[in-house]
Amino acid sequence: MPVALITGITGQDGSYLADFLLAKGYRVVGMVRRSSTLTFSRLAHIQDEIELVQGDLHDQGSVVSIIERYRPDEVYNFAAQSFVPMSWNQPVLTGDATALGVARLLEAIRLACPEARFYQSSSSEMFGKAREVPQSEETPFYPRTPYGVAKVYGHWITVNYREKHDMFACSGILYNHESPRRGLEFVTRKITRGAASIKLGLADELRLGNLEARRDWGFAGDYVRAMWLMLQQDAPNDYVICTGQTHSVRDFCQAAFDYLGLDYRDYVVQDQRFYRPAEVNLLVGDPQRARENLGWETEVSFEELVQMMVNNDLELLERKTASE
Repeated sequence: MPVALITGITGQDGSYLADFLLAKGYRVVGMVRRSSTLTFSRLAHIQDEIELVQGDLHDQGSVVSIIERYRPDEVYNFAAQSFVPMSWNQPVLTGDATALGVARLLEAIRLACPEARFYQSSSSEMFGKAREVPQSEETPFYPRTPYGVAKVYGHWITVNYREKHDMFACSGILYNHESPRRGLEFVTRKITRGAASIKLGLADELRLGNLEARRDWGFAGDYVRAMWLMLQQDAPNDYVICTGQTHSVRDFCQAAFDYLGLDYRDYVVQDQRFYRPAEVNLLVGDPQRARENLGWETEVSFEELVQMMVNNDLELLERKTASE
């Protein structure tokens, strides 16, 4: 039974990957920090099938100890301060967790289990003020947020450990990927939750920032399959993981409200408070390398993704209202 270690397992990607690996017959170990605010709701349905161990990417010793104890075949790193607007409020914390945390994990693997295969979760935010459209693995980085800057460090330290220490280390440059498990602080979930609340008469407006910002949105469940495929190849490489299609925040609003029989223009209010200090207006990737080398394709369309998220929020709100 292969062993996979997942950092950040309580998040959206970690929970979907855990589902996927369990179905593949893996022993799944999740590293979690000791935190009073940590939530395990995304793992409730598999809590008896996975193992959780306390560790912290700020603490090199704890990471080495976990690697030595479990000697994983594969390590997937999702641990990060991953909310982009928050990175402006906490730039140093974001750098320590999202950037230096990758170096600590790679060094722990090098010391304790160098044969392990490593996946680093990189981000389209590294492209930021994109130099070309669409972006590929060869596009220069121009991050526009402390989060994007930290992700660039995590990406390049992975490349350097691969080349210097001959480690099997890959980065997946993931574009925006959403799901019903997305946190409420993210704009996509804010939209689907808001639309469902309005449909149920629980709210009468939804305040958002820049409706013209465009993103390449896919389904998180599709993207974790690409991560696994990267670590099954004969040689390590980096891959852009995306749909290759772009939609605006306005498009997302329209899809969500249309699905509920509502006109988003009657309810969505643009609010300057929710604009980013340095907006990234257009990010759309080129998934050609992933398609050709990994045989990977997305299965869930943009419309199906939005509807999936709206249905989930309707169900959650109806259940909450019924219990009050």
